[in-house]
Amino acid sequence: MSSDTALQHSFYRARDLAVSFRGSPSDPVGPWYEAALPSRNAFCIRDVSHQCLPAEMLGMSAENKNILTRFVSNISESKDWCTYWEMNRSGQPAPEDYRNDREFWYNLNANFELIDACWRMYLWTGNTCYVTEPAFRTFFDLTVTRYLERWKLQVDSLLTRPVYLNAPVPFNNKDYFHRCRGLPSYYEAIHDVKMGIDLVAAIYRGLMSYAAMNTVWKQEQRAALYRQKAEAYRKQLEATWWNSTNNRYHTYYSGGGVFGTGEGETYLLWYNALTDSSRIRHTIQHLLSTRWNVENRSYLPYQLARYGYGKQAYENILFLANPATERHDYPEVSFGVIEGLVQGIMGVSADARENRITTLYNHPSGDTCTLKNLPVLSSHIGIRHWNKGSTFVNNGHSVIYWRAGFRGTGHSIRVNGKSKKAVQQPIIGGPPFFYTDIAVAPGATVTAAIL
Repeated sequence: MSSDTALQHSFYRARDLAVSFRGSPSDPVGPWYEAALPSRNAFCIRDVSHQCLPAEMLGMSAENKNILTRFVSNISESKDWCTYWEMNRSGQPAPEDYRNDREFWYNLNANFELIDACWRMYLWTGNTCYVTEPAFRTFFDLTVTRYLERWKLQVDSLLTRPVYLNAPVPFNNKDYFHRCRGLPSYYEAIHDVKMGIDLVAAIYRGLMSYAAMNTVWKQEQRAALYRQKAEAYRKQLEATWWNSTNNRYHTYYSGGGVFGTGEGETYLLWYNALTDSSRIRHTIQHLLSTRWNVENRSYLPYQLARYGYGKQAYENILFLANPATERHDYPEVSFGVIEGLVQGIMGVSADARENRITTLYNHPSGDTCTLKNLPVLSSHIGIRHWNKGSTFVNNGHSVIYWRAGFRGTGHSIRVNGKSKKAVQQPIIGGPPFFYTDIAVAPGATVTAAIL
């Protein structure tokens, strides 16, 4: 609910459309939702990794568990440690992307994307299955070792590896099941890409998420090792891929040894791979100045909002939710709107390790907005934001620690009328915020406000 009627209508349209993509649990694959071209009745790794948290917000927890389990369970050496890129309602690899274990379509971001998706699912839900069940752990372990080695994705091999690696023999360049068996990017318009910046960022984020999982598993030495490995990719990204002439990142490196630009910058934000504030701002300004397809734009509301571009996030939400927008019915779009509203405008994030929920309101005009019965951390919460305050309702059965955040700088926050000291927090690439942590008992309602 919101006093901003345009935003409220966008929410209802996106919610209803996203829920319409829910498949039947009686289908052979089990509970699922569409995360691919609608005509395929299928779900692919990139789309699922983007849609899984919005799906969770809409009550599709059984679908998420089933879909992610299907993906991690089908990793195999016969596919060079890939899994299936896309599966359908029949529980089979989608024939549009798979012929056999030697001939299929696969974007190499996929395994690292799945590691991070599972980590984010754990942080949001508190469900440890996503980081502890054997099928998941096996997939993670194989990806950061054998998959990375088999596809020559070591940090010192990124620009020297062959364009077509592990390809069928004899190789047919006109057969996209041969040519696209191991695409090193989500940018598919160039046929001889040796490496995409989005894959470099994906490896970084996947290794960082894997390191965080090792901390959960009480394997601190291994966690430190993989944080160090991840950092090497981030450093290479900054040292090699930045084009100081036009203040942009190169987005791909061709088989001819030439850097080029195309799609890919969106994923630098999605994978949270950038640490230079100036480069982040240049990247966002370029994203805002260019017309992108709806798949790319579906990522922007959340990413723009978290970097403090509330107005632009808001405009993208209204655009994507508009039935007149071309391809607005692509499943990822409606899920992206829900993500942009909940995580972006309402600024909700969760960390199961601390049983903590953070809120940071990003509406550009400060209209009142309310979320009710939001599923998070094995609970349901309510949040109401207005210009200078927020209310948090804990409808669960255990204490939740609410980090009530506000944009700007401040020294204190009033909690249920009593002043409480605030902590200042910088945001790399965005405006600072300040917050206070509040223990909210089951059934309790707490209000935090600034003067």
